[in-house]
Amino acid sequence: MADLQYSALTKLGIGALAFNSGLAIYKSWGDAGSVAFVLAADAALALLFVCLREFERARGGAAARNRNVKAAVWALTTLLTAMFASRVAPLMPPVVAAIVWVMAVATAAGGFCAFFLVF
Repeated sequence: MADLQYSALTKLGIGALAFNSGLAIYKSWGDAGSVAFVLAADAALALLFVCLREFERARGGAAARNRNVKAAVWALTTLLTAMFASRVAPLMPPVVAAIVWVMAVATAAGGFCAFFLVF
């Protein structure tokens, strides 16, 4: 069975995320798209937290397992980056929106290079 003991800082961070998400859902209650965005972002963050914890435990483990965890971490961070860029870019002037998307793509590409080509 997995070790379910978390540090006080981790518990505080999860509590802050839950509180902030609750407020965001409360303020967005009439807008189903915004509520779905908050819930999807929370689900992705929770999965990312689990994957990062597994990645820390897998040091020195099987290389294939480590690669699968890296792939999951990269996919989740890329998903979150795209989700947030898709919410921010429409609020910006067209040139700034393009820069937001270029930076999102560069972040995803940089993460891919760091996870799979360098380390």
